[in-house]
Amino acid sequence: MIVPSFRLLLWFAMIALPFSVLGAVYPNALGVSVALISALLVVTLLDAGLSFARLDAIVVELPSLIRVSKDRPATLTVNITKPAAAALRLRLGLALPRELASPNEDITMLLASEIETSQINWAFTPNQRGNFRLTTAFLETSSRLGLWAIRRAAPVRCEIRVYPNLIAERKHLAALFLNRGAFGLHAQRQVGKGRDFEKLRDYAPGDGFDEIHWKATARRGHPVTKVFQIERTQEVYVILDASRLSAKQMVPGSGLQVSSSAAPAGRAQLETQNPQLETTALERFITAALILGQAAEQQGDLFGLITFTDQVKTFLRAKNGKGHYAACRDAIYTLEPENVTPDFDEISAFVRTRLRRRALLIFLTSLEDPVLAESFVRNMSLLAGQHLVLVNMLKPDGANPLFSSSDVSTVDDLYRHLGGHLQRHDLRQLEKVLQRRGVHFSLLENERLARELVTQYLGVKRRQLL
Repeated sequence: MIVPSFRLLLWFAMIALPFSVLGAVYPNALGVSVALISALLVVTLLDAGLSFARLDAIVVELPSLIRVSKDRPATLTVNITKPAAAALRLRLGLALPRELASPNEDITMLLASEIETSQINWAFTPNQRGNFRLTTAFLETSSRLGLWAIRRAAPVRCEIRVYPNLIAERKHLAALFLNRGAFGLHAQRQVGKGRDFEKLRDYAPGDGFDEIHWKATARRGHPVTKVFQIERTQEVYVILDASRLSAKQMVPGSGLQVSSSAAPAGRAQLETQNPQLETTALERFITAALILGQAAEQQGDLFGLITFTDQVKTFLRAKNGKGHYAACRDAIYTLEPENVTPDFDEISAFVRTRLRRRALLIFLTSLEDPVLAESFVRNMSLLAGQHLVLVNMLKPDGANPLFSSSDVSTVDDLYRHLGGHLQRHDLRQLEKVLQRRGVHFSLLENERLARELVTQYLGVKRRQLL
């Protein structure tokens, strides 16, 4: 593509316009006017013809794959290759998605004649996790006489994977991830009675009745005791709800949900305090799941991942190692909420079918809907008989005791607090129902989600509940 430059427009204004008017007014000057205008036209066309293919030999190369974290500054290395004999002033532009904010719309550089390959670093900051692809780079240079701007779209191939930002959560768990010398949390040998069967032996005084193997006792004619061993590795599964329940907008760092009917003044104040106001509950679930995966890896346990909506979306069987953690991260970094109702019957049947060994199941979901909560309780009664089930839910906005706040000035405020109190009461009743079925239910604050999950996991390890 070729477009007129400012220099061409300037020469046209200085020669073509005045002399065309001069030739029209004074017939004697017509020959000179035609000659000058014709010369300008010839030079312009000659410059365009000689410079039209000036960018054809330019090659732009980007890394095939780069991995960055959300809200953390990053750089994209751009390699530009040209013929060694030509010096060139080049203007480069990249078609970055709007989710990748960059301070530069384009960069102009001077490519020296003796250097074939030049390298520049393009700074950008991703503001949303996901997978983004760059397919086109735009080049521009001037013609040999500077009368034209030569432009070309160069094909490139670059995949940018933006992962959740775990730095803020890791700061709150520095004692866990420091792991230097005597500092930090280390995997230690557990003492006590395990649950993995090892062998049978003859009864010894002091053995409990729950340790006697009654069938073997009946066959042998004398008491026989079961011997257990401590589990060396345990399976931990995080089960993420990616349905419409996880699409609620949360305020980072406050533990509050953003209601669509919130007062504009209040929303404006929150936006002033935190420019990145809204994040979904699913965003918090993903961050917490990856943090828990790192904790399980450090403790030597096996970490697995399941995501579901109205059907199971992702299933990664529990393993350990850096490669497996990378696979878990790649499986959920593009996960987005879907506008469907979760099917707890489906996920319960899937878990009972696929997971035969007793495992720690950590559900991250929302149970504000009474109908869905009833379905969830029915299915958890089946799972709790085989697995240890922990259910975690972000606390809804305003679900506080009735007299816990003094900001009541109108009747609407009174009814709003009363509604929050009733909602909290319903969730507490749900907690008691699940507890009677052997399921632990927790209402967690937004900013404490990852810390509470790690605390629950370490408590299970310490008490040997698996």
